[in-house]
Amino acid sequence: MKKRNILKESFEFNRIISSYEPYRYKDYIIYLERNNNSDYKFGFSIGKKVGNAVTRNKLKRQIKAIVDKKDYQNNFNCIIIVGRGILMRSFKEMEENLLKAFEHLKIYKEENDETKK
Repeated sequence: MKKRNILKESFEFNRIISSYEPYRYKDYIIYLERNNNSDYKFGFSIGKKVGNAVTRNKLKRQIKAIVDKKDYQNNFNCIIIVGRGILMRSFKEMEENLLKAFEHLKIYKEENDETKK
């Protein structure tokens, strides 16, 4: 995942979390902000109750790898907050759940009709 596509500033997290309703799916809480920027950005948050620093960083790397697999529309910021139950899931389950949540939020790029055939 490219650095330009990552939200890092705490004021951005606070603004988005306080202004938008969350979408909850299994172990994820996702906040989505539509905007007029020419790119998309993701922010990741994993609380201290999930595990020690090594575990949290591993989960962040795994989630970034999942997010990196798809192409997304522009013009949105997305914050993904991970719950404690994620530790009970395999990588495959994490991937299926997160991609299903993204499908529901409709942030994937639209495919051409010719590529669907």
